[in-house]
Amino acid sequence: MYDILVINGVNLDLLGIRQPEIYSRYTLRDIEDMLQGSDLSKDINFHFFQTNSESSFIETISSSYDGIVINPGAWTHTSIAILDRLLAVGVPYVEVHISNIFAREEFRHHSYISSQALGVICGLGIDSYLYAAGYLKKYLDKNK
Repeated sequence: MYDILVINGVNLDLLGIRQPEIYSRYTLRDIEDMLQGSDLSKDINFHFFQTNSESSFIETISSSYDGIVINPGAWTHTSIAILDRLLAVGVPYVEVHISNIFAREEFRHHSYISSQALGVICGLGIDSYLYAAGYLKKYLDKNK
């Protein structure tokens, strides 16, 4: 079994309410239920965390996990500290975004997080999380 952290950042607690035309009506709970109910849950212990505090977000990222599915929200475009933490703990991660960040405002086109990610999945709605977790499992199967 793999321990995978699914970590969500700022404002993602408002999924289902905030701009549903961009982020859909699905909630974080819907994402968690989808992952827990998927075939992946046979091989993955999912650990879910969401916060609007950047320091809590950073402190939760640790080497105690085999992999990380990360959606930093707006911190994607502003936080070098999150990238530094990811590099320091050395855990493989996949960056996800529900919306297509490249079809939105120009400032959203840059990610500090993606430079060292195994991959970036954006614009595929909540399925982005499922694809990221599936890829992490394949990666871990090959590399552990």
